[in-house]
Amino acid sequence: MRKRSGGQQVNAGEGGGLAIAVGSLLDGIPESVVLGLGLLSGKGISIAMLAAIFLSDFPEGLSSALGMRAAGRSATYIFGFWGAITILSGVAAALGAAFLGGAAPQVVATVSALAASALLTMVVNTMVPEAAEGEQKLAAVLVVVGLLAAFALSNLGET
Repeated sequence: MRKRSGGQQVNAGEGGGLAIAVGSLLDGIPESVVLGLGLLSGKGISIAMLAAIFLSDFPEGLSSALGMRAAGRSATYIFGFWGAITILSGVAAALGAAFLGGAAPQVVATVSALAASALLTMVVNTMVPEAAEGEQKLAAVLVVVGLLAAFALSNLGET
């Protein structure tokens, strides 16, 4: 079954947004490691990376929270679950900075590629199918616009 926040997961026993939350944790850990490495290096974090993380994580969190709520989970449970994800992501950022700070560029590139692939996997498996259910043509156009915006942001300061 595809990860969904809505109708297919009716009660908490069937998931009710948990699959999206767990997916967010799994893609959030390498993202956080990359953020920690960026801060440690002194180069900062690119606008493209911050935009990509926010634009994927915010709807994931919202979708998951709505699915959990629809499945009967309490607000305390939802905030607690997402609070734990936030703390684990912060720990991942600190550990990434601590253990990978002096790592070879190839190792950092591998971690960055893992973070990007996890983010892309989450978007493609969860968000694109739900977006395409209603208006397929608009969803496709928005994906292209998003990719062009990401490309533009990543190349903003390279000229």
